[in-house]
Amino acid sequence: MKEKTAFSWVWSYVRKYRFGMAAGLFLSVIVAAMNMVNPLVTGSIVDKVIKGGQHELLFKLIAIMLGVVVGKSIFRYSYQVIFEHCSQNVILKMREDLYAHIQKLDFSWYDNAPSGNVMTLLTSDLDKVRHFVAWVLYQILENSLIYIFSIITLASINWKLTLAFLVIAPPVLLLVKKFKVHIRPAHMRVRDQFAVLNTRVGENIEGNRVVKAFVRENYETERFEKENEGYRDVSVANADMRVKFMPWIDALCQVLPVILILFGGYLVINNEMTIGQLVTFNGLMWAFIQPINMFGNLVDNTQNFGASADRLFELYKAEPKIKNTTEAENSAEGTVEKTSIEGRVEFRNVCFAYNETPVIKDMSFVIEPGTTVGILGPTGSGKSTIANLMCRYYDADSGQILIDGKDVREYNLQELRRNVGITMQEAFLFSDTVEGNIAFAKTDASFEDVENAAELARVKEFIGDLTDGYDTIVGERGVGLSGGQKQRIALARLFLADPKIMILDDTTSAVDNDTEYKIRQSIKSRSEGHTAFIISHRVSSFENCDVILVIQDGQIIDKGSHQELISRDGYYHDVWAEQAGK
Repeated sequence: MKEKTAFSWVWSYVRKYRFGMAAGLFLSVIVAAMNMVNPLVTGSIVDKVIKGGQHELLFKLIAIMLGVVVGKSIFRYSYQVIFEHCSQNVILKMREDLYAHIQKLDFSWYDNAPSGNVMTLLTSDLDKVRHFVAWVLYQILENSLIYIFSIITLASINWKLTLAFLVIAPPVLLLVKKFKVHIRPAHMRVRDQFAVLNTRVGENIEGNRVVKAFVRENYETERFEKENEGYRDVSVANADMRVKFMPWIDALCQVLPVILILFGGYLVINNEMTIGQLVTFNGLMWAFIQPINMFGNLVDNTQNFGASADRLFELYKAEPKIKNTTEAENSAEGTVEKTSIEGRVEFRNVCFAYNETPVIKDMSFVIEPGTTVGILGPTGSGKSTIANLMCRYYDADSGQILIDGKDVREYNLQELRRNVGITMQEAFLFSDTVEGNIAFAKTDASFEDVENAAELARVKEFIGDLTDGYDTIVGERGVGLSGGQKQRIALARLFLADPKIMILDDTTSAVDNDTEYKIRQSIKSRSEGHTAFIISHRVSSFENCDVILVIQDGQIIDKGSHQELISRDGYYHDVWAEQAGK
């Protein structure tokens, strides 16, 4: 099977509207042909009416010219509307499909994909495709036909003058060929640098509080100026490429009026042409010049489209490393009820490296259903990686992770993640209401369910302080809320989802001791009948844990209950003593 190209991929969307596009192209053919009429009529007026004295033909010929003008306007309006509607529908579907596609891509892709680049792809690059479908396509056809029709029409009048006009064609084609080779890489550099600039702006807006906290406004401005200057440089280089070729094409076109006056005049003097025919040539000279001038511009636009299409196609081809197996996909399709698990978790000789740096080293443990597990360890020891591997955001390099004795890779991903829920280290909130952020975990939840989850997570303790209570818009990333408030809303979201295995990754790091104690009680209540993993730097968070895993350098260095671990020397005892002030 022939490998799909960027153009064939775009065409797969355009072809859905091929009948509308065909109708638009047919109308553009008619308009191209109608462009030949008025110059011919003008020549007839000169020869037959002015010189020939057939004055009765004047109004008839004028009526024909007016009819052509009105007809062209109607047809042109019609096909422009058709192409614009088709292009908007094409982009709508492409954007929807690409957005749905990036939802399927896994953490490893997002780790290496700057947000600014993704935003540029889904906005600016897609607009280049829209412009190509809405304008460039019919311009290519219309200008090509105008050029061909003008040559045929002019040749039918006087082949010698037409041949003289065609002298400029070979050098123009040579210039356009060279221009095409150089302009596409230039467009690609502009698109890439624009994405870098977008990333810089987006990063600064998200981190503006850090910038102000460390008085780094000038530093950030300098970084932005550097990327902005880079964008200017590639844009100027892109423009210079046009300047290098376009004036020469234009200069060659300006030779035509000289040829018309000198050679055309010579032919009239020798009675090989009439004055009316010379007027027709003059009237059709634009039809000869415009396509040549537009040729360079259309090549430029086509290469611009090609650069954007290549970037979009690269996104389309990106494949997630974490996929359902065929068996998992088939089993999910044939299942009416959601998969239910008991909650037994086993790591069996698991190893994992991130960017070739070992994070988890030959780790093994077994957790029985209904157990509450604490995980403690220094920063970078692999605590959060354990959670990520359980949810299968990444796959282990070796070893097995089993849930209820079944390898996580054999589960359908959606069903696995419905049963293994997590609150991340960084509590992410959407630009939505408090209720909407909690209900994100379960869109069909009633307001009563949302309230119950909010009460368990101690959200109700501050909800009255918000302007509109549960209807308060929290703003992008939860701006306007404290870290502790965001964590509690994220925790309420997990409680509402009610997964069989709950992972709480540093969920109470931003709350005070009193609130943490209340949340611990809520977690204890909610985790009954669930397997819970509590990842924290606070020993107090493990008060209700059945077993605690102490992680260091990607390995389990100790294991036991809170009392067992504080009763013997080791990392856990040292942390407990430091935090307890002993």
